[in-house]
Amino acid sequence: MLFRAYAAAATLAAPVLRLWLRRRVGSGHECAARLPERRGIETAERPPGKLLWLHAASVGETTSILPVLAAIGRLSGETHVLLTTGTVNAAALLAARLAPMGLDARVLHRFAPWDVPAWVARFLDHWRPDAAAFVESEIWPNLLAACAVRGIPTMLVNARLSATSFARWRRLGATGRTLFAGFRHAQAQSDADAARLRVLGVARVSPVGNLKFAAPPLPVDAAELARLRALIGDRPVWLAACTHPGEEPAVLAAHAALLAEFSTLLTIIVPRHPQRGAEIQRLAPASRRAAGQDPSAATAIWIGDTLGELGLYYRLVGHAFIGGSLVPMGGQNPLEAARLGCATAIGPHTENQRQAVALLRAAGALDVVATAADLADWCARMLRDPARRQRASRSGIAVADRAAELPEQVARLLLGMA
Repeated sequence: MLFRAYAAAATLAAPVLRLWLRRRVGSGHECAARLPERRGIETAERPPGKLLWLHAASVGETTSILPVLAAIGRLSGETHVLLTTGTVNAAALLAARLAPMGLDARVLHRFAPWDVPAWVARFLDHWRPDAAAFVESEIWPNLLAACAVRGIPTMLVNARLSATSFARWRRLGATGRTLFAGFRHAQAQSDADAARLRVLGVARVSPVGNLKFAAPPLPVDAAELARLRALIGDRPVWLAACTHPGEEPAVLAAHAALLAEFSTLLTIIVPRHPQRGAEIQRLAPASRRAAGQDPSAATAIWIGDTLGELGLYYRLVGHAFIGGSLVPMGGQNPLEAARLGCATAIGPHTENQRQAVALLRAAGALDVVATAADLADWCARMLRDPARRQRASRSGIAVADRAAELPEQVARLLLGMA
């Protein structure tokens, strides 16, 4: 009855959702030319042969499965991949990353249909995937029910289920168990995630590890990296990466506190959402990369408000604060920085990154900071003691390199379903 009520509600809401989609175009959250994809309306043709459908919500999930895509390409020369995402930023990331990996002919990107029965049905009837996999915690009842009706086997990849989400699904009783029992397999990030998934009804669960540990290093334009290093020279510099609203004031307060000891300090702020560059600039005098402004000798705050350049900033600076963690957003992925040799700090709100934070912290590669004063103290320690920073850097690289074989294991599980 709950399934039917949800499906009916989604169908009744479809006209409103269409209006909402158009409004999202204006805010940059949807692509106008590709808006029909959200309703399952397609112009692209289904590639011949076996088609494996993977869905990743946003940039983090998409980045984590890039090595799996490469492994599928190595293991199966005929299987094509339909990769759907939920965000424009994830689509832009794929546009930049697939061709250099040699995957642009094998992987087709589309925007995922919203969870309206008619829209989902159009999508599945057009693409007819041989198997489907959903990354981390993408649980959409109408979509999963439609896969079950069509006999499409489904899997959870890099599955993550927080205690809060687990409690919410468990309260649904038999309805929740029926939904999760439909997954043929789940590859869980941790033993705790695996245990929760078993309780909810997934029959086969493999706690093989977190794919984010096996992600490839973020790319960089080597010439641009060299140019910026020459511009910055030997100035003291630190990075606040993937920041969210409410975190920049703490970063600016830490910058102000550090100036007493490091008078020529350069603070680089890279917001999680690049379109927030102008908003951050209103908080303090700053230069913006998106406006073509370089960090000159007079620049104290430089905003890296461009897409897909985190690899540049992490290599440019030897230590980074990872955002989404001073505010209750669950934390962004610290492994991306650790893999590139950055000593890291993160705030107390790390519900989405508990495993990575625990491993990096145990290795001495990460510190937890709760306030602007904590952040300033951590940064001062990194700037005063390069040897300490380098030890944290080596430890972080070692942690990030532990899961080198995981992408191929996951690829074999996926190919075994198709």
